[in-house]
Amino acid sequence: MDMESSSLGGRIEEGTKGRSTEVILTKKCLPPSKAPMEQDVESPPITIRKPKLPKQACEDLPKQLVDQVRTKRKIQRYVRKDGKCNVHHGNVQETYRYLTDIFTTLVDLKWRFNLFIFVLVYTVTWLLFGFAWWLIAYVRGDLEHIGDNQWTPCVNNLNGFVSAFLFSIETETTIGYGYRVITDQCPEGILLLLIQSVLGSIVNAFMVGCMFVKISQPKKRAETLVFSTNAVISVRDGRLCLMFRVGDLRNSHIVEASIRAKLIKSKQTKEGEFIPLNQTDMNVGYDTGDDRLFLVSPLIICHEINQNSPFWEISQAHLDREDLEIVVILEGMVEATGMTCQARSSYVTSEIKWGYRFMPVLTLEDGFYEVDYNSFHDIHETNTPSCSARELAEINCRIRLPFTWSVASKLSQQGVLEPEGREKKHTTLVTQEEGLEEQTERNGDIANIESESKV
Repeated sequence: MDMESSSLGGRIEEGTKGRSTEVILTKKCLPPSKAPMEQDVESPPITIRKPKLPKQACEDLPKQLVDQVRTKRKIQRYVRKDGKCNVHHGNVQETYRYLTDIFTTLVDLKWRFNLFIFVLVYTVTWLLFGFAWWLIAYVRGDLEHIGDNQWTPCVNNLNGFVSAFLFSIETETTIGYGYRVITDQCPEGILLLLIQSVLGSIVNAFMVGCMFVKISQPKKRAETLVFSTNAVISVRDGRLCLMFRVGDLRNSHIVEASIRAKLIKSKQTKEGEFIPLNQTDMNVGYDTGDDRLFLVSPLIICHEINQNSPFWEISQAHLDREDLEIVVILEGMVEATGMTCQARSSYVTSEIKWGYRFMPVLTLEDGFYEVDYNSFHDIHETNTPSCSARELAEINCRIRLPFTWSVASKLSQQGVLEPEGREKKHTTLVTQEEGLEEQTERNGDIANIESESKV
């Protein structure tokens, strides 16, 4: 292809409708399938200065450039990097269901609405019962006998709505200043006092409990559980693996920590049904118990790409064209409170780096281990084949040699060892022929001996 042989900084001028499209060709713009196998480093994508091209211009461009333009589109996340789900519920008709679980609804509200409802409930309660105390004094005529020592009011020193409101606050909060006191000559006041005491206790239990649960929620604990910015794909123990790193910034640990991973990708069934955002489990050590973590220092979570992995047939070139997202979920109990905590993050296609590994962060100091979180997100390149895990397994079966870091080196060794193999094969054939001749001679000697014995 002419574009592959063009020099650095070359330009392709497209004269469609008087417009020109400038394309900067990098040193490694060859696809991984055409690049030498020993060059395992991922090549940077082609930089296009004007990605929004006219339709006619896209048709005139080579197919490879059109694919690069399409890969520049923005991928909509299902779960954001901070763990919040990017899903909004619309057209909910049965809104009464939120009121049936009013406690959870209040806890899920934002702080400003929660505080507003907290103040509003107490204020409305005090006003209602203050109005009830004023109404009793008004009906009994206590407001008309203010200062009359011969008159026994329902509540002493209650001379208006403001004083009734203050008495309501004193009664419900059990302050009891002693200036306004209910008398024993007011049965309706005694009944109202009982009602306000019971309802006030219920309101206190409900609102204080709601605030306590909201304050003690372990959502903020997840802020100190960090995930690496990128996920990487490289070779570990002879197999392609997808890896990401998790860490805990606090000294108080997460108890019974476990990790899960799901692949979010739309699919179409054999019957033609389209399933948007289909969720597929990714094995991160469920069979071996590696998914249960002792999260004292940062750990690298590994997903082995095997026959059961959704990445089994995905190569480096194929990954760049995929529209997928990996959601990782870390769960455990907070050591201080015993409440369950969950931290989430996600990796889209552009955040999955092929041919990279994580930098080590754990060092041994004088009597302790130290974690350098400055290098927590750092990665470095490593020799990794650009083919899929399936193709890699076929190559390993074909060459029948232990896999090291470079498949190309093994292929070259196979080419060198072919003459030696032929010599060994020839030697084996000669040895077999000699053995056959000796066996024939022995068989002839035995036949002669048998004939002589018969004579």
